[in-house]
This record gives sequence, C-alpha cells and structure tokens, in this order.
Amino acid sequence: MRLATLRLPESGTAAVRIEDDETAVKIPGFADVGALLQREDWRTLAHEADGERHTDVTPERWAAPVLRPGKIVCVGLNYRNHILEMGRELPSHPTLFAKFAEALIGPFDPIVLPAHAGEAVDWEGEVAVVVGAVARRVDESEASAAIAGYAVLNDVTMRDYQYRTTQWLQGKTFEATTPFGPWLTVGAELTGELSTGVDGERVQATPVDDMVFGPAALVAYVSQIVTLQPGDVIATGTPGGVGHARKPARYLAFGQSLTTTVTGLGTLRNRVVAEG
Repeated sequence: MRLATLRLPESGTAAVRIEDDETAVKIPGFADVGALLQREDWRTLAHEADGERHTDVTPERWAAPVLRPGKIVCVGLNYRNHILEMGRELPSHPTLFAKFAEALIGPFDPIVLPAHAGEAVDWEGEVAVVVGAVARRVDESEASAAIAGYAVLNDVTMRDYQYRTTQWLQGKTFEATTPFGPWLTVGAELTGELSTGVDGERVQATPVDDMVFGPAALVAYVSQIVTLQPGDVIATGTPGGVGHARKPARYLAFGQSLTTTVTGLGTLRNRVVAEG
C-alpha cells in the first residue's frame, strides 16, 4: 500500500491512498499521512477509505507525505562505502543529528538555495523510515513492528556551513532544501538499490543492505534516547558518491536537476533554483 499527501485544487492538503492505476483516493478527515498515523487503526482506515478520487495528478500537487514531523532524526556515516570514502572507521554506534520540518519539501518541488549558501551544496540520497507507533526503549523486533513504512529523502547539505564547526546541524537543515516522498510505502521489504542522479548522470548507486545500522536497529537505538511518535522520520544515511568526497569536489549548481531513487519506493525529481 502506498500513502501520500496531495495538495488539493481549492486549498489545503489531504492524505490519500494511491491505487495501481495512479488514482489518488482521499482518506477523509486527515490533512496528511502524519495525521493519519496518529490513529492506531490507520492501516484499516487507509485500506478501506473510499473518498474523492483524483486522477491525472500533476507532479507539483504532491507534498511531503508527513508535512511537519515532530522529529526528523538523521544518521551520518551509515553506509560502509561512504564511511570509507570519507576516510573514517566503521562506527560502533550511530552518528545522529537533527533536521527541522521547515527543511522538507515535496517530492517534485524545487530545492531553493540562498545566495549566501549556494557554493558548496551536496547531494545525499537516503532511505527515510517513517514511524507508525509509539516506540520507547524497544528492542529490534518491537522496533520493526513500529515502522509504518519507507520513503525516499535527499539530505541536501551545505558543506561550507556543515564544517564551520564540529556540529553538523547548521549545514543540514536549510529551509526548503530536503525533498521527501514521493509517498509512504507500507509493508514493503527494503531491498534493492539507492541511486542519485545529477542532470541524468548517476552519481550514487549502492545496495541498501550496505547500511551498517539497519532501520530496526536505528529505531531501537533512537528509542533509548527519546520516545518516537507516529509520523516521526529517521533518515538512514547516504551511501558513497557524494560530491564533497570527490577529487576535485563537485557540488550542485543553480538550474541542475537532482533525482533520487530507491528500488520499490519511487523517485524524487527536484530542480535546484535560486531563492527569490
């Protein structure tokens, strides 16, 4: 089952179920997938919904599945090939940082870069885990059951701001820079490949099983620190192939097109534009 958030023609948004023919079926009473996940019976509600049907939906009408997650927990250095390309050793524990909801954009929205932070902008294709139940100090088995599903995310990063200090947050959460979606895939087995493209050139391509810490391990670990709530998002880290690690370094430029694909989860397509 695929769940998404659709921008409505008149105003507002709605949670929808996407059917095989790409028809979006409204799930009445919920403005986004995050609101739907607050209900314990969200699976039943989503499966049985038979609201207004939307066909021929244009790309700009898709919003991020969860509009304002209570928490966006990001994981750094979680793919073996990326850790090695950055010259580091495999970690014993996940490296965590945060991102704020203002950074999120829809799966086909433009990535907006301000002039003062547009010189060292990097791509980081990732799998996003969306939490579907309260998780507090759970083990991996319980953590797996608390996962609602998966989506695609790109942790677009301002490297110059990131490395101004030893803390990464300031380079990771610029507003309107993090595409997320295109939908939440429920009940999927996470397999296959994560790939990123810039103007049609593949710059990242790695099997998702190259993660050091898998989704259940990450949910379990974070739950030891803070209670995870339905709709919270964990960005599971990026594989090798980022621009900053290249010799010479390579960054995104205004006008370029960024695509991010995970097998079975869909593709993000975003153009890089200048603010204003």
